[in-house]
Amino acid sequence: MGDTKQGLNGAYYGPAVPPRQAARSIGRGSSCCCGPCCLLCTLFKFLLSIIITLGIIVLILWLVFRPNEGKVYVEKAALSQFSLSNGTLAYNLSMDISIRNPNRRISLYYDYIEAVAYYDDSRFGFTTLPTFYQGHKNTSMLYPVFKGQQVALGNSATTFNRENTEGFFYVKVDINTKVRYKVWFIKSNKYKPHAECKLKLPVPGSSAVFEKTKCDVDLF
Repeated sequence: MGDTKQGLNGAYYGPAVPPRQAARSIGRGSSCCCGPCCLLCTLFKFLLSIIITLGIIVLILWLVFRPNEGKVYVEKAALSQFSLSNGTLAYNLSMDISIRNPNRRISLYYDYIEAVAYYDDSRFGFTTLPTFYQGHKNTSMLYPVFKGQQVALGNSATTFNRENTEGFFYVKVDINTKVRYKVWFIKSNKYKPHAECKLKLPVPGSSAVFEKTKCDVDLF
């Protein structure tokens, strides 16, 4: 018969047993994946790898090209008017301020600049300044002017009389900015460097000369 096998000795062993097929493994070890869930998982992994790679690149660039703080000086300053009468301070203060970018590979976008003047811890003047782009190893100039009247606060009269007699008024000017750093074609987010300039100003009409003053800079 065609569906039976006989041994050499004529004995009957039954029908032939088909070969055993390897079972397909299903579960965690399976490399087969299909369907929308698998597609989303693959896309997520791809995007995550891109984000991690970009983060590493940005970190390396920051460590290599990390910016040095700028150098800020008040080159000139003059009080053409600074008088206190009936509790009101009348003022006219002009300044020449230099900002130095010491970095060799980093340029800067100054997107916002303001100058605020204080006398005896009271604010008396405020002005905004033109924005500009500053290349690497470059010095830029600012020319803030404060002019007007302001009601004096606190013990300003006492301080004013004493300093007027001594021949110098002590004024603080803060320079607040919003800056973006540029390395090659990459631009950073906005940072807020701050400079504090403590000025010793000769009283109006004095023969004394203002001395160039270095400002304290806070990079962030």
